[in-house]
Amino acid sequence: MGKKVLIVDDAVFMRMKLRDILEKNGYEVVDEAANGLEAIEKYKATTPDLVTMDITMPEMDGVEALKQIKTFDANAKVLMCSAMGQQGMVMDAIRAGAVDFIVKPFDSDRVIKALDKVSL
Repeated sequence: MGKKVLIVDDAVFMRMKLRDILEKNGYEVVDEAANGLEAIEKYKATTPDLVTMDITMPEMDGVEALKQIKTFDANAKVLMCSAMGQQGMVMDAIRAGAVDFIVKPFDSDRVIKALDKVSL
């Protein structure tokens, strides 16, 4: 099986879209989370190879969740997902240790290129 991925996004539709893109390209989706708190719990439970992390979510945003996951596992590979106009938060995420980012709406080729690049 391919690399194990945890998908984190508060929108069910976005999680479904990402799951579809990933599974068609040989990645294994090990779990999904709807907010940053769930992301941390599920990261610890599944220890995925990669995480796709939405930035804007209820309860805990993606940047804070990223920081906590990196505290738990310094080698965590987290790919941030942002809407247009979130450049400031993307920069915060990169400074906090995100490996790359992809912009919504998702372009299948761009998602896979980014994942392939960071999963080496």
